[in-house]
Amino acid sequence: MMTTPCIENIKNYLLNFQSNFINTFASIDNPECVIIDKWKKGNHEKLNGNGISSLIEGEVIERGGANFSHVKGNSLPPSASIIRSELAGKPFQAMGVSIVMHPYNPLVPTAHANVRLFTVQTNDNPDDLNKNVWWFGGGFDLTPYYPIDEDIIYWHQQAQKCCQPYGEHVYPDFKKQCDDYFYLKHRDETRGVGGLFFDDLNTECGWEFDQAFNFIQQVGNTFLESYFSIVKKHYQKPFTQQQKDFQLYRRGRYVEFNLLYDRGTVFGLQSGGRTESILMSMPKHASWQYNYQPDSNSPEGRLNDYLKPREWL
Repeated sequence: MMTTPCIENIKNYLLNFQSNFINTFASIDNPECVIIDKWKKGNHEKLNGNGISSLIEGEVIERGGANFSHVKGNSLPPSASIIRSELAGKPFQAMGVSIVMHPYNPLVPTAHANVRLFTVQTNDNPDDLNKNVWWFGGGFDLTPYYPIDEDIIYWHQQAQKCCQPYGEHVYPDFKKQCDDYFYLKHRDETRGVGGLFFDDLNTECGWEFDQAFNFIQQVGNTFLESYFSIVKKHYQKPFTQQQKDFQLYRRGRYVEFNLLYDRGTVFGLQSGGRTESILMSMPKHASWQYNYQPDSNSPEGRLNDYLKPREWL
């Protein structure tokens, strides 16, 4: 049965997803590791809005965050209107949850997820999704330091399972978009081993509102289940200082991608968003080494074989 598109329903789902995610990871970490920061941004020439930044700094997750934001602006920034240039400069709303988790243990991969809704006002009522332009976006990806094939295959199996009810083409299409998007051009390598990425789910590309909204909920649930399973499997394993040093070195690549290419970071900064929340995706510690080249036969050198698109299934 078709439901009436409703901003509040989406907002309630996003807030519940954020809370559930944080509580799940706090259950295996230091109970006092979570910092909740509610914020409002108003009287700004570009942006008004509010959000909840949930920060984890504990014994399992060295630095992680699950941020909810709901912002409104008078002029849609260029970074959000690449596909629809005719909408640039129009009033807009954006809401979503963005998650980045940087574990302490280098044997546990970093992970990222995002689910979001954009609307652009084309009539008198900014909350009327039936008359305004809307689209959903999001996805998730995995960035291991010491990759384990079994985990990566599981990750992609879960991604495929998530997409299956929506068509045979959905997983391969969104996997390719993920491989293409999370790519560091200046390093000629992918950020990790991929997952799903989509940026334009609406009626114009064959997704009705209910279908698209259900899909992003499934994406969020799949990410939580899959990543939590991988973290629990490895977070108590012993590791060496050499492995920790390599993790910090590879985190530098994560920072490079977020500052140079990530559309969410660019959108947040272009639209006058809250800088502290935008940059919370950065790891607590990272390092750069000049012209570092690990031995190709070493565990560190083995990672290079994984930083190119691959058909995991």
